[in-house]
Amino acid sequence: MPTVIFPGPEGRLEGRFSPPPRPRAPVALILHPHPQGGGTMNERNTQALYKTFVDRGFATLRFNFRGVGRSQGSFDNGIGELSDAASALDWIQSIHEEAQVTWVAGVSFGALIGMQLLMRRPEIRGFISVGAPASMYDFSFLAPCPASGIFVHGAADTVVPPPAVTKLVEKLRTQKHITIHHEEIPRANHFFEKEHDEMMGAVNNYLDFRLDPSCPIR
Repeated sequence: MPTVIFPGPEGRLEGRFSPPPRPRAPVALILHPHPQGGGTMNERNTQALYKTFVDRGFATLRFNFRGVGRSQGSFDNGIGELSDAASALDWIQSIHEEAQVTWVAGVSFGALIGMQLLMRRPEIRGFISVGAPASMYDFSFLAPCPASGIFVHGAADTVVPPPAVTKLVEKLRTQKHITIHHEEIPRANHFFEKEHDEMMGAVNNYLDFRLDPSCPIR
């Protein structure tokens, strides 16, 4: 996983990139939790999401938002971070033009940015939102949500109460042409500190389903 430095809106951005293992390999962009809460691309769940996509043959990038690690700039309340994510995807596409499919995965704040990016980039065909901050931010921009995906949440999350995510999922499930999965992990808190394996089990089961050639969701 070589260290990469690529241009962002406010200067350089630092990341870890696993190059495409074959022509036309799909792309995955992994987004970390809130920078002001200590979130970095090396956060445990972010790293685990990165690894599972690498293991599945994706060209995979995780990176530090502006002001984190060696990434330049300063926190911008999500506005600039969305621009960072768009620049990150642009960078991958500039060196891997053959990709036909892109996925985005995010943890907490990163899940918010990932869903916002999803609305702007039609090449994104799937998403994974872990600990989506549905009680802290307005997700009404998902109207309509253009791709299918999964929300994974902790049943004992006191940062983002589970009913907020359930309400969001129920709203999205009324939309046509997409399928929204929802997994609530028993006893898990916001960052799945003791239920990390269970969380990744839910993610991997979903990816097994979606990436199977016979899967009806595309």
